[in-house]
Amino acid sequence: MNKKWYIMMAFAATMTCNNAWAQNVITVEDEDGETEEIEMPEGMTVEADSILQDFDNRTRLAQGDNAMIKDLPYDDDILVDRLAHIPTTIEMPLNNITRKFIDQYCNRMKNSVSVMLGSANFYMPFFEEALEKYGLPLELKYLPVIESALRPTAQSHAGAVGLWQFMLATGKNYGLEVNTLVDERRDPIKASYAAAHYLSDLYERFGDWGLAIAAYNCGENAVSKALLRIGAGREADYWTVYNQLPRETRGYVPAFIAATYVMNYYCDHGITPMEASLPNETDTVIVTKEVGFEHIAAKCGVTVEELRTLNPQYRRDIIPVDYALRLPTHAIEAFILNEDSIYASNTGMRRRVIADIYDQPATTTVKKATTKSRTTAKRSSRKSRVKASSSRRRSSVSRKSSSRKSSAKRKSSRRRRR
Repeated sequence: MNKKWYIMMAFAATMTCNNAWAQNVITVEDEDGETEEIEMPEGMTVEADSILQDFDNRTRLAQGDNAMIKDLPYDDDILVDRLAHIPTTIEMPLNNITRKFIDQYCNRMKNSVSVMLGSANFYMPFFEEALEKYGLPLELKYLPVIESALRPTAQSHAGAVGLWQFMLATGKNYGLEVNTLVDERRDPIKASYAAAHYLSDLYERFGDWGLAIAAYNCGENAVSKALLRIGAGREADYWTVYNQLPRETRGYVPAFIAATYVMNYYCDHGITPMEASLPNETDTVIVTKEVGFEHIAAKCGVTVEELRTLNPQYRRDIIPVDYALRLPTHAIEAFILNEDSIYASNTGMRRRVIADIYDQPATTTVKKATTKSRTTAKRSSRKSRVKASSSRRRSSVSRKSSSRKSSAKRKSSRRRRR
């Protein structure tokens, strides 16, 4: 019975893993009838319900008025025409691979796209400003769609964090601070500038946006190795080295093309954006003392959940000294007017920077003997008495023996005289 149960459980676990794997890959068939399974980026594996499980999404996103989602027909000619009309310097070709990813977004992932469109109005301006500073194509703002599904607190199985999914080392290399209280990889603005800087460096190295985007996913070294395998230089592009790239990266550029497409043509596929309740205007203020979200919320007319949404970089709901707090514009004035009372109410959580030792004369403490020590003392005393008694007996015996010897000697001497 137990053996059968274990076999059934193992079979169920195997089927579950297989189903999960099937949902995370796209199967593509080429002209020769050969199939290839391509892994989807992690941002594409997140279901709409999972995205909405984030507390900030539940509180700030609502279904739009026209929520009817219809399946609208499209073919390759329509897709080619629409991709050609996206104003960008990044190549966006249609082939059997990119078509599969477009189908994924426009059919199975419609609800997820609807949720992401609701968040896009808040985050896209940050992305565009950072990309504009480095003179990069603005369509790169859709990379977080496939990286994190536009979730600032997203974390991959490999440890990448934030909207732009920075690994710890890469984030620090591009100026993002990570400590116990702060993770700037989750900061929408700072992470966007770091990502734009990184993408600029990648394009300067490879000279092709497809390769630069691929390197953003798998690293510069992996792309360089792929180029070396085919003996190509700067004239190569993503599709030239496609078969030499890591398995997980082969679907990355097609997914980016598909995300760019659906974020531009969602209306043609009957996708309605969810409505976001995020503030239209925000501003920042520098805190001069360590402060917790709950104390700010109590005085500024905002909720802790709103503060988390606007300040996702603070990991423990605590803002350290000299860090920026982002608030809705209407709450900035309230913070400035109540700043002293906010800091005063925060004394319970403040950490000491100086700890005085209580100045009191040293006293001598006499410990009361324990039962064990008293027992030990009694045993020692008893042993001492036994030793003393034994010593006295030996001494007495020795004296008696000496006395007898002396008496014998005296008698022997008297006999000789006679």
